[in-house]
Parts: sequence; C-alpha cells; structure tokens
Amino acid sequence: MKLTVIITHAKQGVYYPNKVLLTMLEAALLKNLSSPHSGPERMQRLVSALRKHFQSDAVAVLRLQDDALIPEAVDGLVHEALGRRFQVAAHPRLAAILQSSQPVHFQADCALPDPYDGLLQVHAGEPLPVHDCMGISLTVDGSLWGALTLDALGVDTFGEQRIAELRSHAVLIEVAVRMNRLEDEGASLRQGRSGASPAPLADTPVDEEIVGQSPAMLSLLHEIDVVAASDLPVLLLGETGVGKELFARRIHRHSTRAKPLVQVNCAALPETLAESELFGHVRGAFSGATTDRAGRFEVADGGTIFLDEIGELPLIIQAKLLRTLQNGEIQRLGEDRPRRVNVRVIVATNRDLQQGVKDGVFRADLYHRLSVYPVHIPPLRERGNDALLLAGRFLELNRVRLGIRSLRLSPAAESDILRYPWPGNVRELEHVISRASIKALSRGARAADIVTLEPALLDLDTRQPDVPEPQTAQPLSAAALPVSMNEAVAQRQREVIQQTLAATGANWALTARQLGLDASNLHKLARRLGMK
Repeated sequence: MKLTVIITHAKQGVYYPNKVLLTMLEAALLKNLSSPHSGPERMQRLVSALRKHFQSDAVAVLRLQDDALIPEAVDGLVHEALGRRFQVAAHPRLAAILQSSQPVHFQADCALPDPYDGLLQVHAGEPLPVHDCMGISLTVDGSLWGALTLDALGVDTFGEQRIAELRSHAVLIEVAVRMNRLEDEGASLRQGRSGASPAPLADTPVDEEIVGQSPAMLSLLHEIDVVAASDLPVLLLGETGVGKELFARRIHRHSTRAKPLVQVNCAALPETLAESELFGHVRGAFSGATTDRAGRFEVADGGTIFLDEIGELPLIIQAKLLRTLQNGEIQRLGEDRPRRVNVRVIVATNRDLQQGVKDGVFRADLYHRLSVYPVHIPPLRERGNDALLLAGRFLELNRVRLGIRSLRLSPAAESDILRYPWPGNVRELEHVISRASIKALSRGARAADIVTLEPALLDLDTRQPDVPEPQTAQPLSAAALPVSMNEAVAQRQREVIQQTLAATGANWALTARQLGLDASNLHKLARRLGMK
C-alpha cells in the first residue's frame, strides 16, 4: 500500500503533499526525515543542509529549558558552543526570536549583541562579530520548544526572499524536532517494558545538568539511568572534582522516589555530633539537646539520602549505618525503641575503601553492603572533548556574571585545555575559566569587547613531566639495618605520624584525618609505637 503524507502547519497555513514539485531544500529535509539515522545525527544533517542552502556561516537549533536555550545541534560554531547554556534574559536577540511567531531578522546595524559574536568557526582565530542574523521560534505539539538561528559574517546575507523561505520551511524543521522527541519517548517506554521503570521525561534542571558527549560519558549516563530505577545502594567512585553530587542527583531524579534528595557531607560532620546528625536524638540525650530532633535518615524517609565522603565516617557510626542498611531501622540517640525508615542510599568517596578495609579504618561488612553497585566516574582527562564543552559552559556563566559582551577561547587556549591533565577535574576547570576571565578585565580588556582568553591567562602547565633517572639503591651498612621487617615498618609509621603531627601543629584529630585513620585508632597505634 502506498502511503501519501501531507504535512500541515497551523502557524503559516501551508502544506506539503508528496505529489507536488519540491524545492531542493524541501527534498533534502524530507529525505533526512525518512532516513534511518539516529535523532542526534538527523538533527546534525538538518542544520548542515540549512547552512548550505541559506549560505550562512553558522546554524543552530536550540531547545528551551529553564529559561535557557541549550544547543541541540550546531554547524559553523566552535565546538565549545555546544556546552553553552544561553540564558534568554541575558540575550535580547534570542528573547525576541522566542517572543515572535514569525521569523525575526537582525541587520548589521542592530544594536543588540549577538550571542555568537566571536564563536563562528570559519574565523575561529579572529574575534569577529556577526553582521547578519535571523531566527525563528519552534513549536512542538502546541508548545514553544526552542529556536532556530542563522548567522553570517557578511552584511545583507539574509534578504526578504531568505526570510520567506525560512518561514515556509519551519514546518519541516519542527517535524524533525517532534520525531526526535517521539523517539526519546519510545526509547523510554521500551526501557519500561524491559523491566525497569521508564526514565522521567521531565527536563533536567540546567544547574544539575551533566555536560558531556564523549563515549565514556554517554555510556556512564545510560548506566546511571538504568540503575536509578532500582532501589539498590549505589557507590559513586571517582577523583575529587568529577561531580559526584550531580550524578547522585541524576540517580535520584530518575528514580521512582518523589521526595527531595537529602545530602550529607560526612567529612564536615563533627565526630561528636555525627550520630545525632544522621539518626537524630531525644531531649536530654546530651548537653544542649533541649528538644527532640529527627536525623537526616528520618527526613529522607520515603526518598533518597546521599552520603558524600563516606570514608570519613568514624567506625562507631559505620556500625549504626550498617544496621540501617540491613534492617531499615534507625535509633535516635538517647531513645530505646528503633524506628523504621525506607531510604535509598547513595554514597560517594574519592578514597580506596578496599584499602581502608585492609587498614582497619572502614568496616568490611559495610563496604560490601554499600558496593552492591559501584559506579566509577571517569576523570576529565579521560573524557576527550568534554573539557571544551564544559569550558563553554563556564565561559557563558562568567560572561553573564561579569557583564562581558562576548567571552571566548583562542585556538591555542583550546589546545591547552585539551592537553592539560586536570588533576582537579571539572572543579579545577571552572576555577581556571573564572580566574582567567577576571584577569582579562584587570589587564585592560573592556566589557564591551569580544574578550579572548589566551593561554597566558589560563596559566596551565601543559609540559610533559620529566621522567627521573632511575636511582641505584645504595646498600645499607650493617649498623643501619633494622632489626626485623616489623621494626622497619614501625619505624616508618613513627616517621609519618611525627611528620604529619608537625605539619598540623600537634593536632591529633587533624593528623588522623590527614592519614585517613579514625582518631581512636591513631591513638592506639601511637601507644603501640611508644609515641605516647
């Protein structure tokens, strides 16, 4: 049976039956719609076809979310532009496009700043402003979905004919967007039929979004969304600064638990108050306990609790946490009867908990309870071009914060970002971009300019580390030899403890924390070594 497709569009009142002669662009767009490509690839082919037809230097399809426009597909913009989140209130041109049901054209003499000034790829090495721009809002299922923008460095690139063409072709662009949306919903429903609850279709808040398109990140996000539907405890592993909190929030958001996530930084809990903070207390349980108080687990009842830096919990609190995981019970400090709670537990650490078990500072039974589903978050240096996407995100944040017309990276600065190993991961990258932006203004750049961050402003050491020459071990004299292996180990332990005590000003509690030991265990060890 032959299927005749008629596409109608209420906004313009036009239709495209397949029995009429199509323009080359219409034919290309319809062919793209019927292609077997994935949604992202189909959108990329769409913007490339539009760029070629309209002879523009850059095209972008942007999705509206939380009062910000997020690039879904771009052609002709620098790679880091995909990581930017354009706040509509900070970009009057984008706001004007969204407010209109018709194409909006901004000519070269328009006083409104263009969001892509200095970001066009064809002249990535030069901070050139956009001279001609037009755009149209996109509507899907009767609701405002986002916008399409076309930009050119040449004056008068878009005349009346081009504006009319954009108006007539908007329907096909909206159909492509709707197809992608339907595919996403279908994938979610298939996931539900496979035994897992479908991932929520609600948009992720912009400030909780995980930016990344590398294979490692796409695979990790899929894994996270699958495990989120279960009630299994999740152990998030990764270096400092990789964003473990964002992953915990994503797991909770994609779960079936509706209550807000309760977050606890275990490293910031005073040892004397940790039990009360987590499990609560009753009046009179200790000095200063003037009223009954619910702990974090009770607050999270029916929801999720995120215990960050779980390796910092004292051993006595670890035992109580184990009971909660095993029996679903907590007991307030000073109270005799236990209370039932239904809490999903997510924990995170940058420590080696297995080594902590061997060292006696982390309970083996608790470790096995928490590591039912361990998730390793890769460091930024293993995520390829994601570093540029994140840089784009932070550049746009600082551009708005500092009131700069345009803030961009030079090609050399992009190269440095990709070569640098980022020991502090995403958090370090954010600080580097913020610091470089302020430096640029302090060294004479004006807020009204297109400000370019050069390598000197980033101040990244991208040199390869020198490999030390192998040292030949010198034999010890008979007098210097330790009595036994045990004595050699004890001697080294004394040295490490003494050095750390000196560095902390003889603060035993801080020394224990620096060495990754429970304070009581450190005191026992010091007595055994004859140091107390």
